[in-house]
Amino acid sequence: MTMKTTSSPRLCSSIFLVLALFDLIFLLYYKNILQFQSKVNSSIIMLRVSPHHTVNRSFCTFQPLSPQDALEERLILDSIAWPKTPLLPSPISLEQTTDPAHSTFIILPGRKWGQWHVGDQLEVMIQTFDFQGRPKKSGGDFLIASLQNRKLEAGVAGKVVDHLNGSYSAIFSLLWEGDAQVEVTLVHASEAVTVLDRLTREQPDRIYFKSLFRSGSLSETTICNVCLPPTRQPLCNYTDLGTGDPWFCYKPKNLSCDTRINHVKGGFKQNLKAKEEKLFQSGVNMKVSIQATGPSIATVLSRKEGQLKVKTSSGTSAPSGYYYQGVWRALVGNTLSQFESSAITQCLKGKVIHMYGDSTIRQWFEFLNAALPGLKEFDLHSQRQAGPRMSLDYENNILVTYRCHGPPIRFGLVPTRELRYIANEIDDLIGGPKTVIVFGIWSHLGTFPIEIYIRRLQSIRRAVVQLLDRAPGTLVIIRTANVKALTLYETITNSDWYSLQRDKVLRAMFKGLKVHLIDAWEMTLAHHLPHNLHPLPPIIKNMINSLLSYICPQKHG
Repeated sequence: MTMKTTSSPRLCSSIFLVLALFDLIFLLYYKNILQFQSKVNSSIIMLRVSPHHTVNRSFCTFQPLSPQDALEERLILDSIAWPKTPLLPSPISLEQTTDPAHSTFIILPGRKWGQWHVGDQLEVMIQTFDFQGRPKKSGGDFLIASLQNRKLEAGVAGKVVDHLNGSYSAIFSLLWEGDAQVEVTLVHASEAVTVLDRLTREQPDRIYFKSLFRSGSLSETTICNVCLPPTRQPLCNYTDLGTGDPWFCYKPKNLSCDTRINHVKGGFKQNLKAKEEKLFQSGVNMKVSIQATGPSIATVLSRKEGQLKVKTSSGTSAPSGYYYQGVWRALVGNTLSQFESSAITQCLKGKVIHMYGDSTIRQWFEFLNAALPGLKEFDLHSQRQAGPRMSLDYENNILVTYRCHGPPIRFGLVPTRELRYIANEIDDLIGGPKTVIVFGIWSHLGTFPIEIYIRRLQSIRRAVVQLLDRAPGTLVIIRTANVKALTLYETITNSDWYSLQRDKVLRAMFKGLKVHLIDAWEMTLAHHLPHNLHPLPPIIKNMINSLLSYICPQKHG
């Protein structure tokens, strides 16, 4: 639950130890930190910027991090830094921006007289041009690439390298014998990335939320968010005691903060500058294919005797897996098995699966409900988007639950008592070899400063580490972000560029831990089906097989 009015014994002990060791520091910082510490649900603060808080991204404020967490945050921000993008002319004109229709790619010859074998790498050189047909001289475009063979239902994602001069390389692992069709797509021109970055810095509240406050016959609705513009109106501070995740609402004029009863998405403020929407046109300069100069298909011969297989762990361009005959074949992690209904039941028998996250995690919950005839959902009379939801197969002792992550969450009406942070939920679990934790969190945090996401994952990671320490047999599986179809609205609120940044952060944060990733990014990018926020059934089936292969790994071969 979001605001706890009492602290757990473990939390009290931790606070006492910190105060005992850092008493002098606490005294120096106390006055400022107190502004952001939530005591009870009814705490009220006036939003202001303190010199002792990390101030970033306009009017968003952050609580101080420990030196270790602060260092990690700086290193992650450096590692995901996007190449410098150009300043925009005023007024906006497409003439000097990247044009996928003029841009081209060429397949570079193989090392041995233009021949490629399974296990080789294929390299493609991409040159971008503007709408006047002039070569671009700077980088920063967002490009994606894949190899496809529709007849074989084969596909693999490529790695794009920005040379910062208007040219790019796409590198592919060759994993099947036969034709490999190169597909290169401009997701966003570098000039569009300039706009997306500015929006997050200047307008982190462009998606806003509302809460209803009610006491007896009195009711008021106010605006809520992670980041609220400073006004003379006092704030209700709902920052979570356990995780430190910030959340604020403007205080109602005639009601106290503890009368808040629900949460709902309020709306969206676009606020693009004049003609900036021209940079986000489907079919013109957003998610548009780039054509080849010369052949776009490479013919791949069988693996040569003695040739090494594609590296699966250390190679910078090695994919996590690929499709062949419509089936995802993992190159990292467990060998995938194919699970039909009876096999899924047998795999999950006697297990508890807790799922936390957004609608892309709910999609997995609903897939299992549909796939298993013995799994019946129990009606908790909750909001179906947000949960909580619970399904039970009594005969086989299978329990599957789903709950959305804490705010920001762009769902319909959610009672405030059902707003839970993933870290707190994990802290409340006993865990063990019969327990599986599945979570994914990315889509609803795209419009907010990346620091918000980093700190959210830091709290989740602490909870996961503590869970694995007290219950080492617990299985933890994380779903990554995925590519999706883009409209102007989807781009401004949830662009693949925002998702890519968060995907990189998530992978960095959980690297080296005893957790498993389902690489939804590559599984959607490598598939020939259209991109979708909620991947289409053949992709979901492969994701579920990946999930189940971690729960029930093959014992042979």
